[in-house]
Amino acid sequence: MARKLVLAIVCVSVFSVGCRSVDALYCKTTGYKSLFDGKTLYGWKASENKDTFSVRDGMIVAHGPRSHLFYVGPVNNADFKNFEFKADVMTEVGSNSGIYFHTTYQKEGWPGLGFEVQVNNTHTDPKKTGSLYNVKDANHQSRAFDYEWFTEHIIVKDKHVTIKVNGHTVVEWTQPEDWKGPQGSSGRIGRVLSSGTFALQGHDPNSIVCFKNIMVKPLP
Repeated sequence: MARKLVLAIVCVSVFSVGCRSVDALYCKTTGYKSLFDGKTLYGWKASENKDTFSVRDGMIVAHGPRSHLFYVGPVNNADFKNFEFKADVMTEVGSNSGIYFHTTYQKEGWPGLGFEVQVNNTHTDPKKTGSLYNVKDANHQSRAFDYEWFTEHIIVKDKHVTIKVNGHTVVEWTQPEDWKGPQGSSGRIGRVLSSGTFALQGHDPNSIVCFKNIMVKPLP
């Protein structure tokens, strides 16, 4: 309980500088579009356990039973092929989460379509923050630490994926011509670069993860 309180205090204190105004200025000057209004879950839709996600002090907080929060809002009709995506993330010790792309809404289970970019600094899973999960994994912390905000930056251009953590490139991966990909847990088609939306992961009740400054720049 004490650790949960510490995370809440840290999240609030870091956010108090006025993230939304910085976010708006950054978007205006860089071409990024905000996916989160900082106040509500407008434009987002949760899967099986909706109470896992809440908005607190300008952040989306993932804490509860497994659930996924899908972007279904108006930006680009929630369909992205080539893009740059950024989100600031903060984790508690032992927490696990992820950011999906090229996925689509589903009511329950682990998303069967799309790719997951891992959020995990100290969880027991050996696949650490910045991994392109089960495709090209990283087994180190990638300059990300619990109780500190870090930025995950995902760039997709046709068949190439770049993942950066705090500006440091963790993964470069080009999908092979004969790629079939690992099959999703739903039993649907394998994970293949195509197009789709984003989703934030609530991994388990013991994980607490905060997200803010969630934005995307669609690319040609």
